Amino acid sequence: MKRKNALISGNILMGLGLVTMIGGVAYSILNQLPQLQLPQFLAHGAMMSIFIGAMLWLAGARISGREKVCDRYYWLRHYGSPRCRQGNHDKTSHHSH
Repeated sequence: MKRKNALISGNILMGLGLVTMIGGVAYSILNQLPQLQLPQFLAHGAMMSIFIGAMLWLAGARISGREKVCDRYYWLRHYGSPRCRQGNHDKTSHHSH
């Protein structure tokens, strides 16, 4: 897949995932209002749509290459600069007044 097509289809999947998640959350919230009389059996589908939306979002991020940014930050935070490493705190260097 060409880079431009991958970016466009990834963005479409991410947008579709976002809309699906927001729709699921909105229906779950609106389902709690008794005056709307929404069907109760769709509440389970609304909860499932949140997870489906998250999977679509992640698939879109994978296709468009956006997950690599998080990988870089993870790698930098854990193995990069000494001041960004976790668990390597020198007690004498912090707040020595």
